[in-house]
Amino acid sequence: MRYIHENPECLRFFWNEKALLESLVSIGHRQGRLLGRMESLGFSLRNEAVLLNMTAEVIKSSEIEGEYLDQEQVRSSLARGLGMDIAGLIPSDRSVDGVVGIMIDATQNYKRPLTGERLFGWHAALFPTGRSGMQRIVVGNWRENKQEHPMQVVSGPFGKETVHFEAPESERVPQEMQRFLEWYNGDDTTHPIIKAGIAHFWFVTIHPFDDGNGRLSRTITDTQLSRADGTSQRFYSMSSQIRQERKGYYEVLEKSQKIRT
Repeated sequence: MRYIHENPECLRFFWNEKALLESLVSIGHRQGRLLGRMESLGFSLRNEAVLLNMTAEVIKSSEIEGEYLDQEQVRSSLARGLGMDIAGLIPSDRSVDGVVGIMIDATQNYKRPLTGERLFGWHAALFPTGRSGMQRIVVGNWRENKQEHPMQVVSGPFGKETVHFEAPESERVPQEMQRFLEWYNGDDTTHPIIKAGIAHFWFVTIHPFDDGNGRLSRTITDTQLSRADGTSQRFYSMSSQIRQERKGYYEVLEKSQKIRT
């Protein structure tokens, strides 16, 4: 068994756009209908819809990783960050404000280039204490391989772990991320929905950080979907759907990472 990043042509993506055409047309139709309906709402209702969906996105993206945030804190932090005058707001923890700040920057500033420094800022906001659980990690920088074995995504009890994915060597990360960012910021020919999917998969394949790669891959996808919609207002939550299909989501990711030899 080999991983796709071990292939000499790794991380060079090709697809059959003709085979995807029907799905892309359907998505575009639904996208237009949703945005049209939202535009017909009054200012207050539209803001409430944005707040509802962004709250769901923050909460469900964290839940996918087994982290559960307080819904009212997330909602309050989002409302303050978006400048919404809403009654009943409560104080929020620093960790909640960090995650919310990432979402606000990703969606409200979707036209800004995606850079290493911007990603470092998101990563630092995701881990404000410099720890993932009890473990100290490299924060606000690419991961460093200080161990004998490569970085792996595993599950199961100690001694009976199942390896789902083995990341590229840390020495490759700066170069691979430079290629990714040049493509993300420079490619204006790929259909924006296809680009969202490729960006999600490409980033999580590089796995550039010690932790938080799944959440940041979904953040990047949200940024690209905002570009696809042409608006900073979010009227749907991608992570809510992924959360419902979590098992299948991880199965597809794992299967897609491997090359059978």
